[in-house]
Amino acid sequence: MDQNTSEAIKASWLSIFGNALLAIAKFVTGIFGNSYALIADAIESTTDVFSSFLVLLGLKYSSRPPDENHPYGHGKAEPLMTFAVVGFLVVSATVIAYESIQHIQTPHKVPEPYTLIVLGAIVIIKEYFYRKVSKKGNETNSTSLKADAWHHRSDAITSLMAFIGISIALFMGKGYETADDWAALFASGFIIYNAYLILRPALGEVMDEHMYDDMIADIRKVSFNVPGVLDTEKCYVRKTGMIYHVDLHIIVNAEISVKEGHDIAHHVKNELLAHFPEIFDVLIHVEPNV
Repeated sequence: MDQNTSEAIKASWLSIFGNALLAIAKFVTGIFGNSYALIADAIESTTDVFSSFLVLLGLKYSSRPPDENHPYGHGKAEPLMTFAVVGFLVVSATVIAYESIQHIQTPHKVPEPYTLIVLGAIVIIKEYFYRKVSKKGNETNSTSLKADAWHHRSDAITSLMAFIGISIALFMGKGYETADDWAALFASGFIIYNAYLILRPALGEVMDEHMYDDMIADIRKVSFNVPGVLDTEKCYVRKTGMIYHVDLHIIVNAEISVKEGHDIAHHVKNELLAHFPEIFDVLIHVEPNV
């Protein structure tokens, strides 16, 4: 297991344990503090535990080396797990929205003031988790870890909405008892929007969408500096888990021998692998300058 995978797995365990502890705290506080917004928050954190566990499984499976049946490795399992994370987000948002509407239609007590203290602490903790996991996701190029980070950010915003709703209910008094339920309903819409933001890059990764213009420009620059390379033609990059595969066409002098062209191609490959540790393999096609 490489360093990136190891770091990503550590971040996933942080998400699992953090979400489990916070879900318990939210649920207990929501029950005794008369706040459905907190209970809705607890529901989302509970689904976060399961989605983070799926991310963990995806990371472990995607880190398996290539084999006879999977010559490009198992990295596509990672964005597939991201789809599962998005599914959990959509389900939790739907449950929160439905229950919020039910509670808006049902008279209930104003939440207890101490729920604000719990929510304030949760917002800070969840934002910290978001920054921590998001940083690891960027460092390791993990799509599913970035999705997991957004789960933390969504949770922080849901808690912030609950904080605002409960504050309104407490300070405005009678007639505003459902403010925290409206806050939970608004948060469910935000969760759905974030689900789309998470889904889009994962879908592009599975479909091998052209999304790496900056990397391609750097690949061309490094390749052009290799002796014997006159220019580069086609260059395709696809992401597989936390690594990249590159297909590159280089242009060489048409008068050189096959062996010389073959040697130049190997030099280009070695240079690219040395310059880009995130690239797992490079397939080079040699074109004559005619």
